[in-house]
Amino acid sequence: MQKTIERIAGDSEGVTYEFPIFRFEGTDKAAPTACLQAALHAGELPGVVAIDALMPMLTKAEAEGRVRGAITVVPWANPIGRAQYHFGEHQGRFNLGTRTNFNRAFPLLAAPDAKLLPDVSLGGADRRLKNRLVQLSLGNDIVLDLHCDDEGLAYLYIHTSLWPHMADCAAAMGVDAVLLWSEDNSGTFEGASIMPYQNVPASVARFDRRVATTVEYRGMLDVDGALAASDAAGLYRLLVTRGVIQDPSVPKAGNFTGAVVPLENIEMMPSPRAGAILYDVKPGDRVAKGDRLATIVHAPGELDGRTEVFAPQSGFILTRRARRIVRAGEDLLKLAGDKKSDDARSGTLED
Repeated sequence: MQKTIERIAGDSEGVTYEFPIFRFEGTDKAAPTACLQAALHAGELPGVVAIDALMPMLTKAEAEGRVRGAITVVPWANPIGRAQYHFGEHQGRFNLGTRTNFNRAFPLLAAPDAKLLPDVSLGGADRRLKNRLVQLSLGNDIVLDLHCDDEGLAYLYIHTSLWPHMADCAAAMGVDAVLLWSEDNSGTFEGASIMPYQNVPASVARFDRRVATTVEYRGMLDVDGALAASDAAGLYRLLVTRGVIQDPSVPKAGNFTGAVVPLENIEMMPSPRAGAILYDVKPGDRVAKGDRLATIVHAPGELDGRTEVFAPQSGFILTRRARRIVRAGEDLLKLAGDKKSDDARSGTLED
């Protein structure tokens, strides 16, 4: 294993951001290669501790000569967001300087060629970071971007061009659901990882062996040793299943039995009023059309001080909001519906 330190110049004199990269050299140049990163949204830690639990497994495989394809690991992908605090509260989702989501505005290249990356020498530290993350991932057969939701099930975002080829990956990781998407108009990291392959020859795209996904490891508070070990085992099983690591003791993944939901079926359920949320449902619950999902207490103690929110269609609860205070119009939860939503979204679901 080789460790290097990446340095991203800040936007003022004397400021530099650093983050480590770990590389495992493969023994077979024809084997698939992988790039794993976590905490692009810097406060989302389930992926960080999963990588921490995975590293000894990769180190052991390397020592025994079982790493066939090169592996790049970026445990803390966003040193800018990691350093952001406002009045004692960590702010890792948006760049406080630009107000841009750290998982937006990645360059969507026309082909997998780093020479096509834009010149960001004067573009701001966050753009320099995004360029570098794309450089690190470009050309790898497997690119995993580890995130988490507020409170939720474990699920993957997968581009339609990679499904059902990636069903073995979903099974290997043991996730509960897969969301299929087809359009990226905001420049997510996952989009930057898969869109360059959409209009190139099949011999370059190689969708049968390509993996690019955003991994949502449940919720913000799901950071503990048992979950980290389980998630690490899933990552390791994926690498074995796809031939990056050789390990006969790990059986290849079977069929994926979780839910597969088009992004257009997701109901985001905005709150009609501001107030306190009383949920009737939790992630994983199955609901029917008309079931009450939550009550908003907007005028406590007053007549008609509560407003109820009902399911617009049948489906299951994928995620819900972690904080129990909400403003009018803010999303309460993600309901994975059985049919297309009347408010269908083709791009990203939220800011």
